[in-house]
Amino acid sequence: MKRWMSAAMMAAALATGPAYAQDQVSPDGVKVDKMSPLRKLVPEGALENAASQQYSQLQDAARQQGALVPADDARVKRLQSIAQKLIPHAERWNPAARDWKWEVALFESPQINAFCMPGGKIGFFSGILKDLKLTDDEVAIVMGHEMAHALREHSRERMAKSGLTSFAAGAIGSLLSSMAGVDPRITDFAANVGTNLAIMKFSRSDETESDLVGLDIAARAGFDPRAGEALWKKMGIVNDREPIQWLSTHPAGTARIAQMQKHMPSVLPLYAKAKGKPVSALPPYVTNVKEIGPVK
Repeated sequence: MKRWMSAAMMAAALATGPAYAQDQVSPDGVKVDKMSPLRKLVPEGALENAASQQYSQLQDAARQQGALVPADDARVKRLQSIAQKLIPHAERWNPAARDWKWEVALFESPQINAFCMPGGKIGFFSGILKDLKLTDDEVAIVMGHEMAHALREHSRERMAKSGLTSFAAGAIGSLLSSMAGVDPRITDFAANVGTNLAIMKFSRSDETESDLVGLDIAARAGFDPRAGEALWKKMGIVNDREPIQWLSTHPAGTARIAQMQKHMPSVLPLYAKAKGKPVSALPPYVTNVKEIGPVK
């Protein structure tokens, strides 16, 4: 870290600046650990600006190759509708989210993947909708998970831990490129889709935290958190046929399901409240793949 910032500058960065994301937001729902103060080494505004620029570049590259699904497509409208239900519950995890310019884009790509860049730039690839036959509840679980990465500022933390703190030097593009080892011009959309911030590899603990926060957000928005278990069973079925790249940096499906089940008593009441029912009156969650039984 000395290569990037002197000890004095580091101490100042850790000691000053507003606290954006929340560690404990309410007595109900899931509880998470405090975020690393190291994230403050990476300027929030600079990272969000870089993400916005990269998101636009990604859309431009996709548009040029006919891979950006138009806004009037039914699939895009569906994703936007689900996002609009989730977004009001994002602020409780990060007050800065109220000022984010949220966007949702769909890319024609066989990749089973999705992302949310800092500042609320959401992207889905058509492969995850098609191959997994996602229900609305399952889309909400995926989207909530990716939103949680942005809300919990995992990108800032990972970049700080990697020593990438020289945004002020005007090298944002090259730094982001060096992180993922890809051409920042995104010359080949099919090969480089989801580059840099969109495919940042988070730690296993970050992934688990995003699972839990995502469940919390989805449940408050009226989506069944038990869909998370069905989602990961679907992932396992598809992954047995052809390994899914998205799963390579994530905890194993069985471990994720166990964590979700462990925290279900915290999030199921939120879903029941959103539906105006007692938990005891909730029917089992039923997905659209016959190999997966009802989730009680």
